[in-house]
Amino acid sequence: MMRIGIEAQRIFRSNKHGMDYVALETIRELQAIDTENQYFIFVKPGDDRCLSETANFKIMELNCPSYPLWEQFMLPYTVAKLHLDLLHCTSNTAPIYSKTPLILTLHDIIFLEKRPAGNKSLYQNMGWYYRKLVVPRILEKCKKIITVSHFECERIKSTLKLPEEQVIAIYNGYNEHFKPQKTVEPVCNKYISSQPFLFFLGNTDPKKNVPRTLKAYSLYLERSANPLPLLIADIQEKTLNEILKSEKIESIRKHIHCPGYIDNKDLAYIYSGAHAFLYTSLRESFGIPILEAMACGTPVITGNVSAMPEIAGEGGILVDPTNTEAIAKSILRLESDPTYYQEQVAYGLKRVKDFSWKQTAIKLLNIYKSYQKK
Repeated sequence: MMRIGIEAQRIFRSNKHGMDYVALETIRELQAIDTENQYFIFVKPGDDRCLSETANFKIMELNCPSYPLWEQFMLPYTVAKLHLDLLHCTSNTAPIYSKTPLILTLHDIIFLEKRPAGNKSLYQNMGWYYRKLVVPRILEKCKKIITVSHFECERIKSTLKLPEEQVIAIYNGYNEHFKPQKTVEPVCNKYISSQPFLFFLGNTDPKKNVPRTLKAYSLYLERSANPLPLLIADIQEKTLNEILKSEKIESIRKHIHCPGYIDNKDLAYIYSGAHAFLYTSLRESFGIPILEAMACGTPVITGNVSAMPEIAGEGGILVDPTNTEAIAKSILRLESDPTYYQEQVAYGLKRVKDFSWKQTAIKLLNIYKSYQKK
C-alpha cells in the first residue's frame, strides 16, 4: 500500500476553471478504481464541497492567505508530517523545498513563451511570473512530469531539455453530464433570451483571441441573412465594450450577451442550445471545452494551432485563429449548409468516445504504482 498525496488546492472554490476540473474529475475516478492505496487530498477551504471522503481518501483542508504561501510552506510542512510515499501536484507548480518524491502535472509552458499583446488581469500576471520562478527549480525533483497532449509533451521536452522518459502525455476527459439536452430553454434563458445562438468562451487572457473572434463575428453579421446572437462567457461588460471600441465594431454590441461566469452545471444546456461553439484560441495545451461541446452535439470551430487539432481530430472545423475571414466563413457555412452541419454533429459525438476521465485515472494510477517501494 502507498501513501499518496494529491494537491488539489482550488477544487472547492465556486468559480472553477480548467485545471480545477482536471484535478477534481481525476480524483473522483481514482476513488472509483483504487481501494488499496491511501490518499490525502490537499485543498483550500471553499464553498463548493464537490468531493467527499471515502475509506481510503482523506480530504486535508489547509488554510493559508495566498497560493504561494499555501504551496511553498503549508503544503510541504503537512506532507512531511504525513510521511507520504509520493506527492502529485496537479496545477503546474509544486513546493521548491520538499523531500517527498514528486509527480508534477505541467499543463503547459505558455509562461515561457512570448505573451500575445492584450490586457492581462493582475491575477493572470501574478500566476505567469510565479510559474516562471517555480517551475525551473522543481524540474530535477520530478520523478515524472505529466502533461495533457502530445503537442505539449514535445514542447516541454524540447524547450526544457528534459529526458524523453521523464515526460508523458495523458489526455484529459470530459464529464458525463455533457450530452445532448432536450429541454434547454429554462437554463439558457438565464443567460440569453434568444435561441439558438453562437457561444464563445473568452476571458481577458490574450491567448483566448477575443478581439479577432469579435471581429469575425462582425463580418458574419454583415453577411448572414438571419444572424444569430453571440453569448460570451467569462468576460465582463466593461472589458467587452473596450474591445469593441478598439476594434471599431461598437455597432454589434446589441447582438452580444455577456453574463460573466456560467456555472459548470449549466454548460451542457448552453452547449446544447448553441448553434455552434467558437473555441478560436491562439494557444491551448488541450481544450476540454472542445470535447464538452462535441459531446452535447454542437459543432465546434477551433484553431488549427497548438494542441487543438490533436483534440478536435482531422474531421473537426479547424481555422487559422488569426484569420477573421476564415472564422466568419466557417460560421456561415454551418448556417447555410444543413448537410455539413449534421455531419459535424455526428463527427463530434463519435470523436468524444476516445476520451474519458476513467482512462485518465487508470493511466495515472499506473504511474503511481511504478514508484511503489519493492
